Amino acid sequence: MREEHDVPLSTLTTMRVGGPAARLVTVETTDEIVDAVREVDDADEPLLVLSGGSNLVVSDEGFPGTVVRIATSGISPESADSCGGAMVRVAAGEVWDDVVVRAIDEGWAGIEALSGIPGRTGATPIQNVGAYGQDVSQTVAQVRVWDRREQAVRTFFNADCRFTYRHSRFKGTDRYVVLDVLYQLEVADLSRPVAYAALATGLGVELGTRVPLTEARSAVLEQRRARGMVLDEQDHDTWSCGSFFTNPILTRAEFEALLERAADHLGVDAPPPPQFPEPDGRLKTSAAWLIDRAGFTRGHGLPAPAALSTKHTLAVTNRGGATTSDILALARRVRDGVEEAFGIRLVNEPVIVGETL
Repeated sequence: MREEHDVPLSTLTTMRVGGPAARLVTVETTDEIVDAVREVDDADEPLLVLSGGSNLVVSDEGFPGTVVRIATSGISPESADSCGGAMVRVAAGEVWDDVVVRAIDEGWAGIEALSGIPGRTGATPIQNVGAYGQDVSQTVAQVRVWDRREQAVRTFFNADCRFTYRHSRFKGTDRYVVLDVLYQLEVADLSRPVAYAALATGLGVELGTRVPLTEARSAVLEQRRARGMVLDEQDHDTWSCGSFFTNPILTRAEFEALLERAADHLGVDAPPPPQFPEPDGRLKTSAAWLIDRAGFTRGHGLPAPAALSTKHTLAVTNRGGATTSDILALARRVRDGVEEAFGIRLVNEPVIVGETL
């Protein structure tokens, strides 16, 4: 366990903004996670748990309490056979893309479409991380956590995690600290059926086709790089939290109202907003489409230090020298502009600490 003081959180987040942590404790074992969190709770001090910092925006004033930075490691296969699949336990602090690479090397299918996503493993069930037709909820078997209220280690099975689109029982609460995650992956050399149209096109296959795992990963990384969604020190389009807003999920009545607003705003001959049916009968639409049609095109805001990505309208980016105030001012302008144009209020995907959107 390593303790530091007044460490700029901008150095620990992919958005590269945020003031100092009064105290930063880096933990490298599960016992250290529990000990550090219990110490802060016993002292009744503010606590912020941080791992990869890819989904976090901290105020310019920083964090006045203790930041526990999780740096645990370990990818441990517990079993692997063609019937039950590969049961693989992963420490919360493992770099997520390293887990995907290991799975592909071992012939474990089910997370290949999640290649290139920044951050650490412990965040994946919290956010129900997903991309290109896959969500981790499809492969998470168990999530082991430290329950700060009960002061005990607890294990949640998949059905208990309350997974929905980019959400789970662990999101929006500071009660649980993820210790490790058990994934159930298929033992196979081929990917899960390709479920995203652009990915299928890039691969030159039909939707539902299974392709070699390495080919699936390469195609996903190509898609992500084209959108500035693979971290690159030299590319300011990747100085972001990825998608800043989630895709709205609407009732059919709400979607019909959106169609009317879109026709009024864009003209009756304009293409309608995209729609994707959800299992519960609601319709998901595209936040990127709404942002672009509301007038916030790629690169909006340049040459200011905070601007939309030049590759993808969903990403709010730091062009160098941006503050948290700059980032949030742009995000508010986009959110409010979309609401004014289409009556849809976008919801931020990253966690915002010490500020509100």
